Amino acid sequence: LRPLPRSRATRLLVPYIGVDAPVMNLRLDQEGRLTAPPEEKADLAGWYEGGPSPGEQGTAVVVGHLDTMSGPAVFAGLGELKRGSRVEFRRADGRTAVYGVDAVKSYEKDDFPNDEVYGFRGRPELRLITCGGTYRPRTGYSGNVVVFAHLTEVREPGRGARTR
Repeated sequence: LRPLPRSRATRLLVPYIGVDAPVMNLRLDQEGRLTAPPEEKADLAGWYEGGPSPGEQGTAVVVGHLDTMSGPAVFAGLGELKRGSRVEFRRADGRTAVYGVDAVKSYEKDDFPNDEVYGFRGRPELRLITCGGTYRPRTGYSGNVVVFAHLTEVREPGRGARTR
């Protein structure tokens, strides 16, 4: 399956956990950390626009809140995904990039494996990231949940799918 050209992600669908969410673009903050969608927008997923877009060669990174003060958020069920679960991104060019989940892993923030999570693997891959671990009011969550997935299908606008 050939990688797609760059195109902004517009919508995220994760049928297994009932996610159908708009996607906003995210950047790094002044300390070089990836920002998250605004807390008052609990239904938004955020794509790191400084990296590959969904379907493009490399590792696309998408983050979302686990919960907010008002209750569960877009990635509340992320840890429930299983190997083979489907993740779909609608793109601004009309294509849909479909990924298959390879693994779901939890990490403590102090031991977060940047190379494993963000590293280049030579194919179009995806990481979905949310908070995890123990919540403490002063410091927030102690860890992260990371979904690892790879591109398995591309749906062209008005046409069928291309698969591997």
